[in-house]
Amino acid sequence: MKYVIIGGNTGGAGAAARLRRLDEQARIVMLEKGGHVSYSNCSLPYRLSGTVDQTEKLVLNTPEALRDSYNIETRTASEAVAIDRQAKQVQVKDLATGKVYAESYDKLVLAPGANAVVPRIPGIAEASLFTVKTVDDVARLHSFLQQQSARRVSVIGGGFIGIEVAVNLREAGYEVAVIEAMPQILRTYDYDMVQILHKEMLDHGVELVLGDSVVAFHGSDVELKSGRAVPGDAVVMAVGVRPDTALAVQAGLAANQRGALLVDANYQTSDPDIYAVGDAVEVFNAITHKPMMLQLAGPAQKQARQAADHLMGRPVRNTGYIGSSCIRVFDYNAASTGLTEAQCQQEGLAYETSYVLPKDRVSLMPGSCPMHFKLIFEKPTGRVLGAQAISKGDAPKRVDVVAAVIKFGGTVDDLRDLELCYAPPFSTAKDPVNYAGLVACNLLDGAFRQVHVDQVRGLVESGACIIDVRPAAAYAQGHITTAVNIPLAQLRGRLDELPKDRPVYIHCQIGQSSYNAVMALQGHGFSNVYNVAGGFLGICYNEYFNDQTQHRQPIVTGYCF
Repeated sequence: MKYVIIGGNTGGAGAAARLRRLDEQARIVMLEKGGHVSYSNCSLPYRLSGTVDQTEKLVLNTPEALRDSYNIETRTASEAVAIDRQAKQVQVKDLATGKVYAESYDKLVLAPGANAVVPRIPGIAEASLFTVKTVDDVARLHSFLQQQSARRVSVIGGGFIGIEVAVNLREAGYEVAVIEAMPQILRTYDYDMVQILHKEMLDHGVELVLGDSVVAFHGSDVELKSGRAVPGDAVVMAVGVRPDTALAVQAGLAANQRGALLVDANYQTSDPDIYAVGDAVEVFNAITHKPMMLQLAGPAQKQARQAADHLMGRPVRNTGYIGSSCIRVFDYNAASTGLTEAQCQQEGLAYETSYVLPKDRVSLMPGSCPMHFKLIFEKPTGRVLGAQAISKGDAPKRVDVVAAVIKFGGTVDDLRDLELCYAPPFSTAKDPVNYAGLVACNLLDGAFRQVHVDQVRGLVESGACIIDVRPAAAYAQGHITTAVNIPLAQLRGRLDELPKDRPVYIHCQIGQSSYNAVMALQGHGFSNVYNVAGGFLGICYNEYFNDQTQHRQPIVTGYCF
């Protein structure tokens, strides 16, 4: 049996290695049009800061190593230019010589990945423009910045690649502007959560230009739709990627409107002798039960293994994908899984959220810090739909826990009852995951009601009754401009100061003491009371970036971070 694989990185190399482990006698030929195979594309931005100190370290395997260790015939600089499905041949162009030859196959695996999108914008040909998709890409950018003594770089696009490039360039000492047409970066996070990362970018000197788009280039200077001009010595285009599937579509394989190949549960295309994996395919969303596109390395590796297994006659149980990811933004670690609120709204799902701000470990321990944790769950079933966590501590670990619960169809009750590892240097006895589950259970049970941090500005502007139950000293350091301070310890003795004829909104520093206050007030006959989820700390993070960049009137007398 002869297997030909088009694409030599994550999906292609993974499929080739798995095929070899399952069939020692097969002939395996892997074609890669670039100069490298099996490289760490997720690590590419870290070359720019020197975290990866040599470009060569990005390459995980060479054709020679794959030949010697796996008996895989690997050809770089070899571009597949046509597929003849009837003859079961691939036309291959040797980019070094220009020669075109035919390569036969019994089974074909497509893992071409995706190409960086470079829009047609006036003047773009004159800009010092770079993308960051391959080892050669990042090597060119790194060399240009050093050789040209560049100081200022504009990054177009606020997705994962754009933000990682921006962070690493800033850590290397460059002046960096990120230009994003949407009102926020990183749309795997809801708007309220991403404000934490907006602030972090601002605090580290990144010029974050949101809700504006590029209309022209003047050299490497950028002209925006708003009329602003952003000067620069280089431009990194990171507005997204597009499946590299022109070859497959020309061969008549079925694809969706965005160009992603349609595959079945076994990763077979519309031709049963051709399989496809990785960034080029459409996959099954395990939460919505709808197709989606998911360009992440972990899913690509899983797809490669499952495709190889099916080629070998092994059963494949395709459980779908939920989209788990994480990123480091300067001092913060951020992670998300499943659906965001925005996606729940698009899907028409009835949902609720719990937003908690516990410590990531026992507060006595060095390095203890707040964990911004948002859980999204279905009403009334309690099915877990998604989670987002941002912290200087171990946010990805907590989201990994929720990801496992989602894949097993779990509910908020499961999160409440999970037994997780605990020791003071690592966590708290009631882990943030448990904490979020407990709050979610209370919300489902109707034990109390809440409002979210993004609703507080409207409450202030409408003259709502807001009670701050923090100690007087904390209130003095900074508080909501219209809030009345009644410390929790004094609350029961000052009930006559609270109205019963209109809603009362209670907040503390992170939402715990205010929850206790709400429960106490309900016990004294107050039926129209609300806890402000996330507390004053959450409010400050939610407000700060927009206050600073939009020059609007703050609703707090001082920020408390």
